[in-house]
Amino acid sequence: MSIKEKVYWVWISRIPKVGTKTIQKLLKIYKTPEKIYNLTKQELINCKIQKQVIENILDKKYRNNLNEYINYMEKEKIDIITIMDKEYPQKLKQISDFPMYLYTKGNIKLLNKKSIAMVGSRNCTNYGKNVAKDIGRKLVENNIVVVSGLAKGIDTYSHLGALFGNESTIAVLGNSIDSIYPQENKWLAKEILNKNGLIISEYVMGAELKKINFPARNRIISGLSDGVLVIEAKEKSGALLTVDFALEQGKEVFAIPGNIYSNFSKGTNGIIKEGAKLISNVDDILQEI
Repeated sequence: MSIKEKVYWVWISRIPKVGTKTIQKLLKIYKTPEKIYNLTKQELINCKIQKQVIENILDKKYRNNLNEYINYMEKEKIDIITIMDKEYPQKLKQISDFPMYLYTKGNIKLLNKKSIAMVGSRNCTNYGKNVAKDIGRKLVENNIVVVSGLAKGIDTYSHLGALFGNESTIAVLGNSIDSIYPQENKWLAKEILNKNGLIISEYVMGAELKKINFPARNRIISGLSDGVLVIEAKEKSGALLTVDFALEQGKEVFAIPGNIYSNFSKGTNGIIKEGAKLISNVDDILQEI
């Protein structure tokens, strides 16, 4: 993609309330973000777009300083890939609410490799930590990319397992790519990049951190993957939202059984009863994908 094309995609990514369906509708008619950028108010009204969205598209504040974003991206080696690019992950195209663009930093070749999402509780036990590291390491040793969310707990130890295997992993952020959250995982993000891994986000640099971003992030974690593995999850864990996305997307769901007396295993044991495949070793996953 040329720098000029990137400018218009960055502009689109800055506009609030402009989702996948709106962008798709406009691109179907006008083909490029540049042509959308130059539309008049009446042309947008003719497209039957909501009034607030039209006002946001025309708002000059989202058009200011676009070159500063490009300069920052070049300096920090951040790229943007869109649904129109060959590098865009094919698996992600298959989900209903796919992101139209992804900000990326690192090895984008990982996006189209076989992968497993590993998710679980932020507050986990030593058992969960050890299982996540062990399974993560063994997956990458079998040429399976580990996908997770860079959160505390199971996400962290899943990424670490992949790194211990001297292979790469993908971290999907629920915040902008220029701002690692949680801050205590900045070192992990740096290590992922050092080991030829990848960090991605659908949020433009400087975007406000919102709680709603993290459930939205989970659809990408499962969408990128060939299956989702849950390691320790409470009965109402956020990790189970990723399972819901996986089921909706037709992905395989795996779960590590846990102590029947532990709150940290109620979610995982529950989804096993509902049909998730019980995993006792990495071979149980490899046989299914």
